[in-house]
Amino acid sequence: MGDLRVAMDIGGTFTDVVVHDARTGRYRAAKASTTPGDLSEGVLSALGAVVDSEADISFLVHGTTQGLNALLQRRGARVLLLASAAAADTYHIARGPRTRLYDLHYRKPDPLVPLRDIVPVGGRIDAEGREIEPLDEAAVRAAATRLRTGGFTAVAVGYLFSHVNPAHERRTRDILLEELGPDLTLSLSHEAANEWREYERTSSAVTEAYIGPVVRRYLTGLTGALAARGVTAPLHVMQSSGGVITAESARRRPLQTLLSGPVGGTMGGVELARLLGRPDLVCVDMGGTSFDVSLVVDGRPDVAAEARLEGLPILMSVVDLHTIGAGGGSVARTEAGGLRVGPRSAGADPGPVCYGRGGSEPTVTDANLVLGRVDGRGFAGGRLPLDTRAATAALARLGGTLGLGTRAMAEGVCDVANAKMAQAIRTITVSRGIEPRRFTLVAFGGAGPMHSVFLARELGIEEVVVPRFPGALSAWGMLQTEIRRDFAEPYFRLDADLDGAALAARLSEVTDRALASLDSEGVPQDARRAEAAVDIRYAAQEYTLTVPLTGPREPLDADFRTTVANRFATVHRSRYGHANPGAPIEFTALRVTAFGDLGRLRPEVLPPAEDADVPAAERAVVFAGREHRTRVVARSDLRPGHTFGGPAVITEDTATTVVPPGHRVAVESSGALVVTGERE
Repeated sequence: MGDLRVAMDIGGTFTDVVVHDARTGRYRAAKASTTPGDLSEGVLSALGAVVDSEADISFLVHGTTQGLNALLQRRGARVLLLASAAAADTYHIARGPRTRLYDLHYRKPDPLVPLRDIVPVGGRIDAEGREIEPLDEAAVRAAATRLRTGGFTAVAVGYLFSHVNPAHERRTRDILLEELGPDLTLSLSHEAANEWREYERTSSAVTEAYIGPVVRRYLTGLTGALAARGVTAPLHVMQSSGGVITAESARRRPLQTLLSGPVGGTMGGVELARLLGRPDLVCVDMGGTSFDVSLVVDGRPDVAAEARLEGLPILMSVVDLHTIGAGGGSVARTEAGGLRVGPRSAGADPGPVCYGRGGSEPTVTDANLVLGRVDGRGFAGGRLPLDTRAATAALARLGGTLGLGTRAMAEGVCDVANAKMAQAIRTITVSRGIEPRRFTLVAFGGAGPMHSVFLARELGIEEVVVPRFPGALSAWGMLQTEIRRDFAEPYFRLDADLDGAALAARLSEVTDRALASLDSEGVPQDARRAEAAVDIRYAAQEYTLTVPLTGPREPLDADFRTTVANRFATVHRSRYGHANPGAPIEFTALRVTAFGDLGRLRPEVLPPAEDADVPAAERAVVFAGREHRTRVVARSDLRPGHTFGGPAVITEDTATTVVPPGHRVAVESSGALVVTGERE
């Protein structure tokens, strides 16, 4: 194998590839149009633009949205759910809308499995893990017959208390594989999510079964296509947790890939926090279809133990992302006499009107082009010339319905999109008691740097960072991460009843299992480490917080209860603004994460600026309703130490950075752009 490490990220409009050459420390990036009919075509096209010989690739990682798209578009497998006879309707009963009790417009999310496709199976395990009724194996075999003849392509199994004792679920698997063969797509709830809460665990298993065939077909096809091109390095896949696993592991546990693409940007933010010495970041990724927000706090990604997608709960370690339909391809339209932007997107085909591929409705990209913020001739490195006249005509038609001129209409589209994105940032910060003004905003994605300063200004954030290769930062971030495997164990104990020795033994057992799981990922023994945490709540509360331990084998001495209680109080105060020290607390789960170190990439050393002057052209760009003569700078001409004031437009192949009047740009030693407001 050679010295190239490659990351690939598929977006709704473009597919990005970033290559790191271990010999030189240099990075290269390429972009190709996403090919919705066969996503591997776009991947291979972008790969061919930056890699001369596939045999030189030593490491390959991929972020995929296949599973997420299948879920969002409801085009997954037809799933048969086997559930405990005494609680077969749990998945449909679900939970009440605790946060929307008085919302007259609330609609319960549609489950992925209709009631008619839920099979009650006799047998019962109690809450202590004891069998009180044997499994009805005849019912399982009857379900296998229905699977074979009923047009189902996947099966999920969710039995009561299987997280305490999974014997019945395992026996069910044995019977189904015996009856239907080894190619069956099968998800057991205790493997998908080994945690308490029956509904959430069942929902996780159903979701994994629903997306499983789609993800497996895709990864099998991509692996084969890469092998045919001469790639010998094993394919890795980004997980929702921010770590990576091999494609083979992802085929076995497809649930972990749901947010595979977007979290790469967060992991890029983690590396930027280290490089720039800015530990607290708001990461915003604006692509062609969506806008994703995540946080880096104290240099670490903000990881949650549960996610909700389309209203359906999923128990897994996941970078806490908030996503809305706002991107460069978001369509602007009138609704109820007002202007709406998104969530519908023009996507890659036909794309915005200015792409000239048959689109007729104006988008955010069309608005930025009309305002002069996008270079119609240099877009995507000049490979995709834009039709300014067509974009202007489309915005003029929309403006005519609202009584606005073309320029005012274009700014209105951008303002509405910015307001939506600013609210998305507030959702993940202010609504959780986090003050965004103490963070630095990191902007990436093809359209993120174009809108970032406007977002920061609305939120009171003083500093914006635009990293190198902003349009491909999600792919760049995938190269900065590690192998990761997450394990959870139910552990219900009041602090007064806690047995330190028993807890230590249980943690040690889970840690050994977690570290051993890295065998299948090919991680050397000396490159492994583990971290542990416990889920804690105040006694009689419903919801928990995850409290980190200093290590999985932390001494559990007499002071341990006090130490962990103090940590819980600190986390509770940080999240909710208050704590109740001394009140009884309850442990609910143990969590151990195993990491496999992939080595830190040697950063590229950029030469400092030799001259304070920055080569620049000029063009008219609209800000606040009037044209400004605006400096146009090529990112490739900037070096560490360069600094200049706005208004400015900074162009590069993967993105455009817009700096409004009253702001100043400085180039960091890493090559990142730092934009701040000029002091009066």
